[in-house]
Amino acid sequence: MTITVYHNGTVFTGSTAAPNAEAFAVADGRFLACGSASAVADAARSLASAANADTEVQAVDLSGSFVMPAFVEAHTHLLMLGQALEKVQLRDCNSIAEVQERLRQARAENPDAKHLFGVGWRFEIFDDAQPTAALIDSVVSDIPVILDANDLHSAWVNTAALTALGIDEHTPDPHGGEIVRDANGQATGYLIESAAILIAWPFAENAVDDAGRDSFLDTAAAAYLAAGVTTVTEMAGNPTILATLRRRLERDGRLPLVTNMHWLIRPDSEVANVVAQVEEAAALRDELAASYGTDWLRLIGIKIVSDGVIDGCTAAMHEPYITGAHPAPIWSSEAAVAATVRAHELDLQVAFHAIGDAAVTLGCEVFEAAKERQPGHDLRPRIEHLEYVSEETFARLAENNITASMQPVHADPAVLKNWQAVLGDARAEGGFAWQKMREARVPIVLGSDAPTAPHETLPNLFIAVTGRSALQPELEPYHPERAFTPAAALTAMTHTAAWATHRDEEVGQIAAGLRAHFTVLDHNPLTADAETVLRGAVLQTFVDGAKVYSRR
Repeated sequence: MTITVYHNGTVFTGSTAAPNAEAFAVADGRFLACGSASAVADAARSLASAANADTEVQAVDLSGSFVMPAFVEAHTHLLMLGQALEKVQLRDCNSIAEVQERLRQARAENPDAKHLFGVGWRFEIFDDAQPTAALIDSVVSDIPVILDANDLHSAWVNTAALTALGIDEHTPDPHGGEIVRDANGQATGYLIESAAILIAWPFAENAVDDAGRDSFLDTAAAAYLAAGVTTVTEMAGNPTILATLRRRLERDGRLPLVTNMHWLIRPDSEVANVVAQVEEAAALRDELAASYGTDWLRLIGIKIVSDGVIDGCTAAMHEPYITGAHPAPIWSSEAAVAATVRAHELDLQVAFHAIGDAAVTLGCEVFEAAKERQPGHDLRPRIEHLEYVSEETFARLAENNITASMQPVHADPAVLKNWQAVLGDARAEGGFAWQKMREARVPIVLGSDAPTAPHETLPNLFIAVTGRSALQPELEPYHPERAFTPAAALTAMTHTAAWATHRDEEVGQIAAGLRAHFTVLDHNPLTADAETVLRGAVLQTFVDGAKVYSRR
């Protein structure tokens, strides 16, 4: 056995009781001790003397580097991230012409491609118009082109894609979505919400084989490890993702990242069908645990998507958008309560996607109803996103101990222009109310929702502590009074994120007994200026005490 003592660094433990330390020691993949240099050295010597003669104590000089618990990604879509990183990138395109040129170049570089996928287009490039197939046809018309919106809740496709997807004037809108049509009833090339999720996404999934999906997992994992992330929460579990993870477990006996999964439950007008989906998720959880244990993969709960997004005017709001749109939540209260109650009976956590204030209110009502029927459960219910929340809701979140799972990258001022425009002046300044969550003592976790936003941790941290744009730092911040302190933001990205998935006794802190997942940065984000945080880098990432990433 080797005991490794790390010293001469700045150690952020993630513990509120003792947030700072001088050194820590690792043995057998777990933290042995953390604290003063002398106390850690004593603990290492004590274990070494009690162990066999082959035990070795080695010292690693951190040379003043900043060490912290590895980041815990609170909300991601793992394979979609891997695939998105291989798609045509459109997030930085500021006009339709730029998107068209990007597509033209991609087609020229891949003349044998059978389809073309892109991701990240922003609503503001259309001003008052909408995406149309004709805009893509003018540059690529011979193969299907499917472009996911920046928020992944809409798709922009060309005519060849409409044909490949089987969409014509007779295709019905799926529940909770819309195939946008012109005055003659013809599809325009714009698919909203479940029309994108249920029609376009399966085409993209089936366009690759298992080897391609395995590659997506590798790509996503490598990107996360380079960002200092070792634990992720997959928020749209489905058979395809699960099969990919199973293949890796069968091959390696482990995954590249500790993975928690929420199984995506589809809305249904029949409550019995919704309950059956929940029971299927519980059965899968038990089978996975029996087959592989829970160290690397754990199906921890279900996911309910109750509304869309503000940019597309599909998030459920109490008052209409400037456009006049006023969509209702996708789920009925009856079905959502039934799913939540059954999930709690089966010890499944519930993650409730709610972006608009009406959807967040519905989420509170659902969890309150479940709490009345099943008092005493500690399943740590969570609502995802909460971009716009009505004033009376903050107290309800706190009273019901509902975790607010939020994403600073969604509040980057560079992507807020359309978001603010469709809400109108009265509401445009009231979004992403992190400070009101903190004042109400609502548990907060911070993630990225990749690939709807960049997965990198340090730009996300930069936005959280400044309210400024990581994409265009020269822009005015969006209400900087909402910002977190660096320590609070780091805690929300590590320990609280682990707590929210019941992994807090395994990861999320540098503390004796926990798995030795930690990250080394080239700066101290607790004391560095904001620009240094934005430009900063992850130097090394460790999983169970083993180095899995090192910056060249």
